[in-house]
Parts: sequence; structure tokens; C-alpha cells
Amino acid sequence: MNMPILATKLYIPQLRTKVVLRPSLIERLNEGLHCKLTLISASAGFGKTTLVSEWLAGCERPAAWLSLDEFDKDPARLLTYLVAALQTIAANIGEGVFTVLQSPQPPPTESILTILLNEISTIPDNFVLVLDDFHVIDAKPVDDIFTFLLEHLPPQMHLVIITREEPNLPLARLRVRNQLTELRGADLRFTSFEAAGFLNQVMGLNLSSEDIAALETRTEGWIAGLQLAAISMHGHKDTASFIRSFTGSHHFVLDYLVEEVLQHQSESVQTFLLRTSILDRLCGPLCDAVLLDPSSSGQETLKYLERTNLFIVPLDNERCWYRYHHLFADLLRQRLHQSTVSSTGDEGSGMTELHKRASVWFENNGLEIEAFHHAAAANDVERAARLVEGDGMPLHLRGAVAPVLNWLESLRAEVLDARPSLWVMYASVLVIAGKPTGIEQKLQAAEAAMQGAEPDDKTKDLVGLIAATRAALAALMIAGQQKGIEQKLQAAEAALQSTESEDKTKEIVGYIAPIRATVTVNQQ
Repeated sequence: MNMPILATKLYIPQLRTKVVLRPSLIERLNEGLHCKLTLISASAGFGKTTLVSEWLAGCERPAAWLSLDEFDKDPARLLTYLVAALQTIAANIGEGVFTVLQSPQPPPTESILTILLNEISTIPDNFVLVLDDFHVIDAKPVDDIFTFLLEHLPPQMHLVIITREEPNLPLARLRVRNQLTELRGADLRFTSFEAAGFLNQVMGLNLSSEDIAALETRTEGWIAGLQLAAISMHGHKDTASFIRSFTGSHHFVLDYLVEEVLQHQSESVQTFLLRTSILDRLCGPLCDAVLLDPSSSGQETLKYLERTNLFIVPLDNERCWYRYHHLFADLLRQRLHQSTVSSTGDEGSGMTELHKRASVWFENNGLEIEAFHHAAAANDVERAARLVEGDGMPLHLRGAVAPVLNWLESLRAEVLDARPSLWVMYASVLVIAGKPTGIEQKLQAAEAAMQGAEPDDKTKDLVGLIAATRAALAALMIAGQQKGIEQKLQAAEAALQSTESEDKTKEIVGYIAPIRATVTVNQQ
């Protein structure tokens, strides 16, 4: 398989030693196992992930877990990770899916899903698949995938979706058929009894029932707000006065509490928090590479943050990988942005070097998609372009169509003109994405940018790719008109003869072969 799998996306989050038990919600989750889908939908900070982790710890069914991120909007990458998650339940599941996903022109997504569903049907035991942070993959192709899955879900599989937003799935139909269990924000809010257990037992405070009731009322049972308040109260002797001042919109309260939390940390910890906030996932060596501070250990700092409940979530049993609570990370990034602007006067310039260091570390550790993400964030066009080219196979052919296309769309025309290969790459990605509009204009822009350039191996490679892309475009636009496709194929095959790079030759062949096969079948 060409795309490396980030194993931490498949870990079930571990429960802390102290947790508020929620038996009534656990009972509802157990009762919902007869349905196809359990939907847990609420704003950030309502304890959705913690609740499901607690439930799975006592559930008799085996469970697979997938933590989603924005890169998973790409159908090929999403299906790859779905199979990887299912393989934690049944090791042999999905081999057929992996095979077709690696082909230069995979079959329609519905065909791939049919293969996957047939393989799932062979699993002998009932099991649960949890999809966390479903809201980050809000896209029509993703909606189509899960609509199809839910319509044809094998009886032994129960799907759990954890999300901040209402998913665009056929929920009404599932409700009518009694195939849906739902937990919303109103269900997840802490009761006064649960708030008391959380504040006094989990967070180690000694609040009176009156103080707890006042704080629970002011936060409306919002668990993240209670946690932020509890951390801040550790530095206040007059907790009753603090609670009385705890008012206002939760956005402003959250800003205030984070200020209070950060101000009680040492300067080195504050620096660590701000600079590592650019990372979606953290480990000690990665943090060391980003900070370049030999006086402190990234791994030890991460352990300190976990020990002090500073909004960090362990992602594996070995406590190697972590992530920040999403709201906490958002606020840290906002403060980092503000601090770099105030210190340099150049918006975003202070974060460029941090992203470059992260990109280098991810590339050195075989995670090219993450390396590309940080190179793009650093506006390092040369590095991002090299990473997209890949080692023999471009990233957009390895499940990263969406992020690569988003990056190319963000580049100014003069940047693309200075690098004709980016125009060709842009057109190639649009072909893979099935978006023919504008492809020819981009190929013409590449040819215009190449005018006057001395012919060398690089320009010959680009000429071959341009011809191959036009052939692929013809297959998209002139389906059934054999003559038009045949002319483009002959041009591509002719250009192939002058291509010098072995990797480029393979890439062009990857475009031509399925088109030639289609033409041959139609001629028969």
C-alpha cells in the first residue's frame, strides 16, 4: 500500500483514572446497539469522545476507532483508513479494497464500497465502528459514501458517529425505521450531581453544594467550561467570589479562563503551548524538532501537561502521542498569531519557521501528506511542490487530492507562471478529481510559461505530462467519441518517446493505460 497509515488515528482514547460515570447515558448507548447508527452530536467540550470511550470500556462487543481529520475528505484516503480501522477487528478485511485503490484509475466508489461491505459480512461477531470528529470531513463525496454504507450496512456492524455538526445523512429515514439512536447537547450536559462529582472528585476541589449549583447554572452543564473554571480556581483562595464573577458569553469566559490558565504556567511551558499549537498531533521528538530548545524535553513537557489536566489528550497506551483539546488548540493558535504579529509586525511570519520545521520532521518520518500540509502552511512553494511530486508517485495519486487542489487554488498566477510544472500538476489534479473545467486553460498556461525555455529533460517530461493530461481530459469530455480520444492518445504516446525521467514515464503510462483500455473495449 502506498499511503502510510498514521496509527494514532486508530487508537481508542484511554480513560483517565478519575472520570465521572454516566450510567444513564451508557444504558442508552447499549439500548441503541440494535440500530444501524448512533449519532452523538453537540458543540465542542460536551464530553462526547470521553463518553464513548467509557462506554466501549465496558461494552462486550469489539470496537474499531477512527479519528478523522480534514485530509480524510478525499475518498481514497478515507476508504484506506476505514479499512485500516476495520483491520483492528478482523486482520484480513479490506485486501480487495486496497488492491483496487492502488490502481491508477480506480473503479467507481460504489463498486469499492460493495467489495468492502461483502468483506464486512464475513466477520462472524457483532462489532462497533466509531468515527470521531465527523464534522471535519463535511463534503458531498463523503456524504455519498456513508449514505451508501448505512443503506447496506451488514447486521453485525454498528456505526457510531461523533460530531459537532449535523451530518448530511438520511437521518429522517433512519428515525422512521427505528434505526437511529441520538444523543444531543441537552443529553450530554452535566447534571448538578455530575458537576459535583467532576469538580470535587475529578478536579480535586472542595466546593460547597451552593457553589457547585451556581457554577453548574452559569455554565449550563458545559463540561469544558466547568473544566476551565476548575483549573482557574486552583489559584484562587476566594472561590465563591470567583464563581460570582463567572458570567457572560461562553466565548468571552473561555478567553478569560485561558488567560488565567496560561498566566499560571511558567514562561517555558507557555512558549511550548503556543509554538506546538500548529500541530494537530504531538509527540516528544516532533515537539523537540519544532521548538529547537535543548533545555527542555518535549516528552517530559507533554507528560506534565497531561498530569496537570491542561487540555491534552493521550492518543495511545504508551503515552507517546497526544493532541490538544480542539478549543484549547484554537485559542493557542489565535494567541500565537497575535504574539507574532505584535513582535514582528508581519502577519503570520513568526509561524513560518515553525511550520517548516514540522514539515521536515514529518518528511523524515515517512509522513509526506503531513509534511506537505506544513510546507503549504509555511508558504514554502518549492518544498510543497517537491512533496506533491512524491517519490515516484505524486501525493494526489495517494489519497491527497483535496489538500493538494486546495493549495494549488491558493497560489497566484505569477507563482504558477514561474513554475510551469505547477500548472501541469494543477491540471493533473483536476483530472483525478473529475473536474474538467479549466484544465485546458491551465495546460495552455504551462505551455506559454515554457516558451523560450531551453529544451532539457525537465521540459521534455512536462511536454509528456501535458500530452497525457490532454488524453485523460479527452476521456472525460469526449466519452464515446473514439476519434477524439484516439488523437489525444497518439499525441501522448508520441510524447512518451521523448520523456527522459523514468518516474515521469511511469506517471504518463499511468494516465494512458486505462484510457487505451477503455478505447479498446468500446471499439470491440
